[in-house]
Parts: sequence; structure tokens; C-alpha cells
Amino acid sequence: MTTPLRKTIYVGLAGISIAGTAAACAPATEAPAQTPATQNGGQAGTAAPSGSGGSSAGTAGSPYKDGTYKADGTYTSPNGQETVGVELTLAGGKVSAVNITEHPSNPNTRKFQGEFAGGIAAQIVGKDIDQLNVSKVAGSSLTSGGFNDAVQQIKSQAK
Repeated sequence: MTTPLRKTIYVGLAGISIAGTAAACAPATEAPAQTPATQNGGQAGTAAPSGSGGSSAGTAGSPYKDGTYKADGTYTSPNGQETVGVELTLAGGKVSAVNITEHPSNPNTRKFQGEFAGGIAAQIVGKDIDQLNVSKVAGSSLTSGGFNDAVQQIKSQAK
């Protein structure tokens, strides 16, 4: 193979590689599907913030009522404003279950919210809600901003 032909092949392959990468990063043109991801066998959260807390305060002097609470948290990604649904079950001020509802706006968001949903339970179940401050879960660092936003809303609901 001659050098000019070899260079032409390499340039062509590089162009195809760049085009494929750009296409993978482009926003999806179809409406995103809402895929609930559940942890600990619970029900998936819904998009509407709501709470179904108990009528009494949690045990051990916790200021939070036991129950299940839902909120949507927002965060900014390179693709713009994103939302993630969070459902926490509290018992005695501690997280006993978590469910994440994904609201992806594009394939990259779907990937990272899915990774986050798959790893969050291991980091927060059993912890006091006041000690939650998630920064990175299973390779997803931006989704945690939306999660932390939703936790703040849930703390207000549970008081």
C-alpha cells in the first residue's frame, strides 16, 4: 500500500470516528421514555412531588416523620436542564429504601441516570437523612445534584 493511499484511509477512518462520536452525543429527537428504576424491591417513584408520611415523628428524637416521600430534583448537564425523580422511605430519620425515576432527555442522560439509579441504594440506605450529601454514584456525578435537590424537598415534606 502506498503512503498517500494509507493517509487517505486513515483520514477517512478518523472522519467516520468523529461523525459517530458526534452522533452519539447529539440530543435525541424522539420523546424520552420514562424508565423507573427501583431499588430494594420497592415501587418506582412518580414525577409529581408528594409525600405519604406517617402521623408521628420518627424514633430516637428524629424531627422527620416516618413514611415514603417523593420529589423531583433538577440539575444542569451539558445538554441543559435535567430532572430525576426520587422516592425515599424514612424510618426513625434514616433512609430505609430509595427508588429513582429516570427522566432522560437524551441517550447520555439515560445512561448516567441509569448508572446512578443502580448504585444509589448502596450509598444511602441505613444513613440518617441529614447526613446525605451524594457527590458521585457509579460514574454519574451530575445526577447527584438533582438527587440532593430532591432530598432537600423531601426533608421539608417529612418535618
